Amino acid sequence: MIQRDVDLTGANTLGMPSRAERFVAADSIAALRDALRQAAEQGWPLSMLGGGSNLVLRPYLPGLTLQPTFADWRLEDVGQGKVRVHVGAGMNWHGLVEELAAFELWGTENLALIPGNVGAAPIQNIGAYGVELADVLEQVHLLHLDDWREEILGRDDCAFGYRDSIFKHALDGRVVITQLVLRVSKRARPRLDYGDLATRLCNTPTASEVVAAVSAVRREKLPDPTRLGNAGSFFKNPVTSAEQAQALLASHPDLPHFPLADGRVKLAAGWLIDQCGLKGLRDGHVGIHERQALVLVHYGGGSAEELLALAQRVVDEVERRFGVVLEREPRLMGQPA
Repeated sequence: MIQRDVDLTGANTLGMPSRAERFVAADSIAALRDALRQAAEQGWPLSMLGGGSNLVLRPYLPGLTLQPTFADWRLEDVGQGKVRVHVGAGMNWHGLVEELAAFELWGTENLALIPGNVGAAPIQNIGAYGVELADVLEQVHLLHLDDWREEILGRDDCAFGYRDSIFKHALDGRVVITQLVLRVSKRARPRLDYGDLATRLCNTPTASEVVAAVSAVRREKLPDPTRLGNAGSFFKNPVTSAEQAQALLASHPDLPHFPLADGRVKLAAGWLIDQCGLKGLRDGHVGIHERQALVLVHYGGGSAEELLALAQRVVDEVERRFGVVLEREPRLMGQPA
């Protein structure tokens, strides 16, 4: 059922005021197809909304905004200690991680407390504490927006990279993700070599204990979006050439850096922003979080344009001081008022 003039302020974790001209919460693929058919017949532009966590919403979304809400999931034992997880796009990601950990199924526990729904996870190849979605993903089921046909992509078809995928490029705005198939393990394989996870846990933790430890670390570093509007990390960690990284390290030897397999070097965007003296900055209704410089926050009463202006200030300051260009992580959706 299509609703009109729907308030989306509570549907994005930044809490930005926004309204959809028309809105459908699709609880099945059939409902999704029906909504797409109506949009095609009427010539309405389409916007796809997930859990609203990696998103900057402008005040107005014209046409039809679609939000898949189907959240059914099931387990399939495939032998040799492996289990497939079939899960609908509308399920909360952290809720899925907790469910799998309760079954003592390993592979997603380091991705605990990442906000948003399952369907958004492949778009930016979510990752944390040494693990990425690509490490456990087997298939992405999707629906094409133009002819409503279904397609299944394997992991290698998704062109995954650091916070990147085919869904940000060739398939951007052309498909809606309906289901993921993950492959997890009954065998304990904790990844505790990132940060201080190992110091928080015993030598043989359960999957649920790892989920709890990762969640605790994230809560210490990141603001709760239900209390302070934010979209998580606002900037990607920049990747530079080895030569540029060496030049920066010569003058900033304490710069956190992570060599990549292709010879390039990933730098810590939060450190770069902090060195510019921007952590904790407040500018009207928006600001930079006092504990994590990667997170831009909304104190209420602000707008997407205010936040984007602050983000541009951060980009300009980091480029001026370090010669490194930061890239925004959240998607931008909608139109100015």
